[in-house]
Amino acid sequence: MNTSVKISTSRRSTWIWLVALLVIFISISYVLLLQKPKNYLDYVSQSPAPSGVKALYTYLESEVDRVDRWSHSPELLSRDDDLKVLMMVEPLFVPDTEEMEAYLSFIERGNTLILFKTNPHGMFDLSTFQVEPVDQGEYISVFDAEENQYRAIFNSFVRLIPENGEDVLLSDEVGPIALKQEIGKGNLISVVTPELLTNESVTELDHLDIVFSILYEAGIEQTLLFDEYVHEKHNRSTVFTIYPSWFLVLMLQAILLIVLWLWALGKRFGYIHVVREESVRFSDEGLKALAVWYSRGRMYKEALTIQADYCKLLLQEKWGVPYNKDWIDCEETIARRVKHISPQEVSSLLKGMTEILQKAKLRKQEYLLWTKKIDQLRKELEVDNEQRYSKITRDI
Repeated sequence: MNTSVKISTSRRSTWIWLVALLVIFISISYVLLLQKPKNYLDYVSQSPAPSGVKALYTYLESEVDRVDRWSHSPELLSRDDDLKVLMMVEPLFVPDTEEMEAYLSFIERGNTLILFKTNPHGMFDLSTFQVEPVDQGEYISVFDAEENQYRAIFNSFVRLIPENGEDVLLSDEVGPIALKQEIGKGNLISVVTPELLTNESVTELDHLDIVFSILYEAGIEQTLLFDEYVHEKHNRSTVFTIYPSWFLVLMLQAILLIVLWLWALGKRFGYIHVVREESVRFSDEGLKALAVWYSRGRMYKEALTIQADYCKLLLQEKWGVPYNKDWIDCEETIARRVKHISPQEVSSLLKGMTEILQKAKLRKQEYLLWTKKIDQLRKELEVDNEQRYSKITRDI
């Protein structure tokens, strides 16, 4: 007795120490994860980093009626009558042919796409030429179509070439910086200075005025969408990018705890005693399987009919009552020969059995009630059969 108590106490203390160590490890891991700075991609509207565009997105939310993010494939862009402006800021990749066709289809339906990309050559049939970058820190004079002058700081080494009758929206002394092109019912606006939108530079000089001049040209009264699909497409297919780090650490600890718990359950002390049910094959396995099948399938009517048919077979075997004879017609014979059931109970039993077997479907409560009643009649018939067979055996 003392030995079992000591073993139980030892196991309990072991588990307490194990759980305590796991809690300490989880706490340390979580604190370290909180101290680790989060890495953001450049030009992402959720990024508060200097290279993000969250400041512009937040400002537009307060100035424009409808601003949102688009993180799905371009094939899913809405086809309704509500026209939209889609801002694509420095894509991480060049969309494939099908995606480019989807973007073009989006524009042709009357929408506007603004492409902010340092070198958009090869996208939407745009052409560029290279220029000498300006010295770091020096501002550049930028002019719009009405010759309004803006001051800006950017290091773009390319300029756009208007080849298909595009309108020049912005330019400097070297060449066009922003072009507007009609495609179908919509417009494509191309800008080679995405750095003007970043958190660290959007408020410098006249950058915000330049950005809003482009937005007003695109139609700022429409729904404005920031295209995040061009930043997230290649970065959302792994488990490590879908779930936060703290959740992954917690799941790892849970897996370790479950493994240790299963190992503890499987730990054996002393000899292994195999239960008899694991080595003996019973003869009534088929009956048990059928019973489970009828029970799970809620086939109560069918199960009760089988029990009643079995009693009919016993009646035919014992007293020669025809199997096809109705239960009501068997009342006189059964009432006269049974020993432990009164004639009134026999009459009530047979009438109720006739009614219950005519129902299309039974409830579980009805099935359990009538199973007990039929079982009582079956026991009467089986006991009488056993007595008759034992008498025949003695006579032989």
